Amino acid sequence: RSNGCIGPRKRVARHAAHMNDLLPPDSAVRAELAYLHPPLERPFNYACEPPPGTPWQNYQRDERALGISNARLCASRTTLHREGFALWDAPSTVRDFSDPEEIERCYYPEVAELACTATGAARAYVFDHLIRKRAPGNAPLDFGRSARGVPPAANGQVHNDYTEESGQKRLALVLGELVAQRGAGRYGIVNVWRSIRGQVLDIPLAVCDARTVDVRDLVSAEVRYPRRTGEIFLGLHSPRHRWFYFSAMDRAEALMFKQYDSQVSGVARFTLHAAFRHPDAPAGAPPRQSIEARCLVVYE
Repeated sequence: RSNGCIGPRKRVARHAAHMNDLLPPDSAVRAELAYLHPPLERPFNYACEPPPGTPWQNYQRDERALGISNARLCASRTTLHREGFALWDAPSTVRDFSDPEEIERCYYPEVAELACTATGAARAYVFDHLIRKRAPGNAPLDFGRSARGVPPAANGQVHNDYTEESGQKRLALVLGELVAQRGAGRYGIVNVWRSIRGQVLDIPLAVCDARTVDVRDLVSAEVRYPRRTGEIFLGLHSPRHRWFYFSAMDRAEALMFKQYDSQVSGVARFTLHAAFRHPDAPAGAPPRQSIEARCLVVYE
């Protein structure tokens, strides 16, 4: 077509990464990740400027220097249903990621196709996306909040975008109350994360092997917006957690990770993730710019 878009099933993406339980000793970098300090009350974050006299958040960060392994050096590939994340070779036809109309017209069908291919789902519905740009200078990696008119920054808080409750609510928001009441069989939510400016060298995204996360490591928290309140999981630190990233991700690759799965056993259901400052980023590395698209997948 003249706009350069492709339709579903016209191109099948390919796996681009491998993983093994045994990693080379030099595969990890040591970097800081911000967990949640065990809270005394229900945590909340404002995604927009809070009312006067109200703090942006009501909890303390538990900052930990941890090893984050380069998943490109692993021997067997990850999968969405086992570890909760996978890297795919998936070039996009989008020319301008600053154009919301082109993103919805061209990128949404690409994401839906990729989500079905990667998960084995029958149908996929992309319901939103977010552009993030690294804050200028050496600003700390917080919750990735944005001032009015400024794109959100990288989110350095260990979190998962959906809980059991908000994952269930998303089905009705996307497909309607009637479908939710009747039941849709197995369904889930995946995030498709991509660089939009070239290689990511300064602020990569770390993902935690879902097999190493216990339900006790997940704390339900509010995210407050101007006209609604969402619910996410914030992560408590555990020495069991195993963290990974994919070095120098470029525009032709897509990192997919689970945010919710209605199947309660036998598969990854939630994938903790957070941005981190790479200790070996070269001086003058271009600031990370990325797009994340969220997609509801239905298996039957």
